[in-house]
Amino acid sequence: MNPSISSHTDKALLSERINKLAAALSDGVYEREDTIKLCLLAALAGESVFLLGPPGIAKSLIAKRLIQAFDNSSYFEYLMTRFSTPEEVFGPLSIQELKDNGRYVRLTEGYLPTAQVVFLDEIWKAGPAILNTLLTVVNEKTFKNGSEIQRVPMRLLVSASNELPDEDSGLDALYDRMLVRIFVNRIQNKQNFKSMLTTGTSQEAVIPPGLAITDIEYHQWQKELDTLGLSDNSFDKLFELKTMLESKIQSHGIDIAESDLYVSDRRWKKAVKLLKASAFFSGRDSVNPLDIMLLQDCLWNSPESREIVRSVVKEFALNQAFDQQESKHQIEQCREELEDIQEEVETSLSVSLSVGSTTSGLLRKDKDVYQHDIKNAKMYNVGSAYNLVKLVLLQSNMSVSESEKGDSRWVYVAKDDFDRVLKEGHGDIYGYVNQNTNLCRLKMDLDASNQLVIKDIANRSVLVSVVTTEGLDEERYQKWLTRAEQALKELTAADFHLKRVRSEFHGALPHSFIDPELPKAMEISLQNIMQELESTQVKSSKIVQRIKFMSQYFE
Repeated sequence: MNPSISSHTDKALLSERINKLAAALSDGVYEREDTIKLCLLAALAGESVFLLGPPGIAKSLIAKRLIQAFDNSSYFEYLMTRFSTPEEVFGPLSIQELKDNGRYVRLTEGYLPTAQVVFLDEIWKAGPAILNTLLTVVNEKTFKNGSEIQRVPMRLLVSASNELPDEDSGLDALYDRMLVRIFVNRIQNKQNFKSMLTTGTSQEAVIPPGLAITDIEYHQWQKELDTLGLSDNSFDKLFELKTMLESKIQSHGIDIAESDLYVSDRRWKKAVKLLKASAFFSGRDSVNPLDIMLLQDCLWNSPESREIVRSVVKEFALNQAFDQQESKHQIEQCREELEDIQEEVETSLSVSLSVGSTTSGLLRKDKDVYQHDIKNAKMYNVGSAYNLVKLVLLQSNMSVSESEKGDSRWVYVAKDDFDRVLKEGHGDIYGYVNQNTNLCRLKMDLDASNQLVIKDIANRSVLVSVVTTEGLDEERYQKWLTRAEQALKELTAADFHLKRVRSEFHGALPHSFIDPELPKAMEISLQNIMQELESTQVKSSKIVQRIKFMSQYFE
């Protein structure tokens, strides 16, 4: 395989190859697949890993499997104790060199300075002499051997412990270099536990030919990784997550620098390289917001802060990563604007009845009488019928007549019959709906605010307005129309933006290095917003259409 990745096909092949390699490394290792994938990504990014968890849960097995990711590679493993010496980790002193030349030189072959994959168990038990040297090795990938500086070929350091370094141990600098931090738990699934007991797990994986990474490929990919950019959008998303984390700390009244959620600038910088590696080995040219989910395993310092980081990352994933919250806010704003316009239309144009009372009959009972001045009502003719009042329906409806399909826009009713309905506050009345010249029976009533309504075929109340000789206030109507069309335009823009970010989201799927449950939840969040948008667009279009043609209805 050509180590230089340039074409789209080459990138897709690289992504497929890394996925197959991760699958081969994970084969037979129960409930450790995600850990191995993340450790492989860390190795490809040249970063270190810290595994936190109780003894006996295959932490060393993970490291032993990862050595097989590299062709002709070397492995070093050591269990630290408080009695461990630098000779056991970095190699013994050469007695011959000391005797012949008086130089302190270590024989490093077979020890950490010559290994490509290193596993150090119970790392915090080591003494200062080992840990201080290790800090230089991790930080600079060099080892000072006598008077010479020796390049260290280490691609991955996997360290492990069942505890964290003590606060006052002076190990913060080394711990900070361990970018990827994974909590490894006991096997949880019953069937996996049974398989582990009965079948067991081989120390070595079977790697198909052509999958292991050569030295040439590894170093070429490192160069290409360095050229991968961080887009403005990806940076903005990264900074947004950083802000969310810091806000979480500050909300508890804790100083960030003293919190176990403190993340150094160095770790942020190293984290970006991991995100670039995630994009590169997924066959993409740039970091996608989905890659940022990897930071849930980079930004914690303790089990308590781990839970906080994961909760913040999940909140970010479901609300911010692909502008979900922004889209929801935009939809809500447009909906509220159109609802405000609709309310103004109804308040200005609806028929509000005032109520009085009169006495009638021998028993002199009081009876409510409703009033509304319609002396300025414009008169219409429909066929041979004349002296008709036109009522414009102000709300969307399911038609007020079984014979009419779609919304009813207006009805014509006889003025005398309408006067009767106004006085009684309700009643059946015959009229003509829209352009239909056939009489149909209509049911009218009052709502709770004493506003006249007409019932549609679903028995829902629809506010009406009486067309008068003055017609519609043109200035007010134009303001309604301008605002309504602008709101609809913004909904269209929200639709376009949501489709674009969904495309960006799907473009990063399937993601090789994050738990697939998170993208599933994100997909649901995006689908819900899209459904909300579509529903709002349908309702809003009806409102805008009604307002748009309102001037014609009132002619």
